Amino acid sequence: MLANYLVVGAYAALIIIIGLKGMRRTSSYNDFLLGGGNVGPWMTAFSYGTAYFSAVLFIGFAGKLGWGFGLSTLWIALGNSIIGVLGVWLLLGNRIKKMADSLDVKTMPEYLEARFNSPFLKGYTALAIFLFFVPYTAAVFMGLSYLFESTFQLSYSWVLLAMGLFTGIYLIMGGYKSMAMMDVIFGIIMTFGVIVLLWFNIQKGGGIPDIISSLKAIEPKLVAPVGPPGIVPLLSLIFLTSVAPFAMPQLIQKFYAVRDKKAIRIGMIASTIFALLVTSIAYFTGALTRIFLSPASAPGAFGEGGAPIFDALIPELLTTVIPAALTVIILLLVLSASMSTLAALVLIASSTVTKDFYHGFINRTASDSALTRLGRLSSGGFIILSMILAWLKPAVIVTILSISWGAIASVFLGPFIWGLFCGKLEKPGAVASSILGLGTCMALFFIWGPGKVPQAASVGMLVSLTVPAFFVLIRRIRTV
Repeated sequence: MLANYLVVGAYAALIIIIGLKGMRRTSSYNDFLLGGGNVGPWMTAFSYGTAYFSAVLFIGFAGKLGWGFGLSTLWIALGNSIIGVLGVWLLLGNRIKKMADSLDVKTMPEYLEARFNSPFLKGYTALAIFLFFVPYTAAVFMGLSYLFESTFQLSYSWVLLAMGLFTGIYLIMGGYKSMAMMDVIFGIIMTFGVIVLLWFNIQKGGGIPDIISSLKAIEPKLVAPVGPPGIVPLLSLIFLTSVAPFAMPQLIQKFYAVRDKKAIRIGMIASTIFALLVTSIAYFTGALTRIFLSPASAPGAFGEGGAPIFDALIPELLTTVIPAALTVIILLLVLSASMSTLAALVLIASSTVTKDFYHGFINRTASDSALTRLGRLSSGGFIILSMILAWLKPAVIVTILSISWGAIASVFLGPFIWGLFCGKLEKPGAVASSILGLGTCMALFFIWGPGKVPQAASVGMLVSLTVPAFFVLIRRIRTV
């Protein structure tokens, strides 16, 4: 146990060192928000991957979905890697970088304002980011704190405070510069960690054939192409988690900051391989909760009547599968994934306050130093808000993330994608797409309830994507 504390202490010291180094390289607001727009391929690749996959993947999604769907969750891993990573880099990377340079924009709300000449769209989307990133960030804090609580038997509240403090330290000091440097380290730790996790999972299960046999004995559909919940919930999850990255601000930001086309080509390959490795092992581990955990062997992971407590499944499995001497490796794996995602979310939310609202509507002549200072202050404020929500422990992590993820995607997907690829879409279509997408997503969530959040989010995203087509069609008819 002492060795674990020493390793985590060394990790915390590294964070502080990187924060100080990043601060020395941050001399402008452009440096703070985008690393000067000159970030190399490996930093960008790891930054994209570690921002995409956080503690919510390991603690929330892998546990709940692995328990319910079994090995068919590997389809989600494949979709995330091929669509959410390779597809985004291949189809959007160069286009986004070229657009950002030509319009001189640094945030997605700024782009929407410039592309559609709509200050309303800028303010509306910036507000949506701020409102929905708070619960998203809180979900990441919750997943991380649950793991520390389970592994080190530390108070949830104290762990939450420490995570917020250390995320704030390196982000507030160095901004994107610090985040990009840390993401390379985070990515290496995650790669090594998931390999260790896979090895001990297979060892504990007696090999792949025995694992498949054990799952089949519990429920044959756990090893079928489509797990017990059915095809519609599975496709909804694949769509939600794989298509949303085409318009998620914390991921799109990486292409604003990347150096050039060559960096995008290299980063695309590296990021895809990284995503496939991390997601497939995470979901495979989630499926094994059916084999390794039961109310008798892991009472902490089950409630009344033997019902699984989904957020507790993976933490309990890790203490069962991983030798005590190596627990710290897995802890650092999830810690790395989470802190990168937290930093990315906080930086984007901070930009809505600083760049979109303050500089965009209140003081257009604000000095660069004032924007940098406000960026740091708003980052700290956003972390505090998210920590307060996480301390209240609302609902299940997967539900919180799905609502936030789906809502943001419904706001941005239509206007952003159509704005990039179709010059004929005008302001009314973009505004309608964003408002109707979000409205549909939230209305269906309240009608269908928490059990169908992925389906509600997917429909909202589809509405956001299809509405612009009607406006483009109407314009063509009018011009005939």
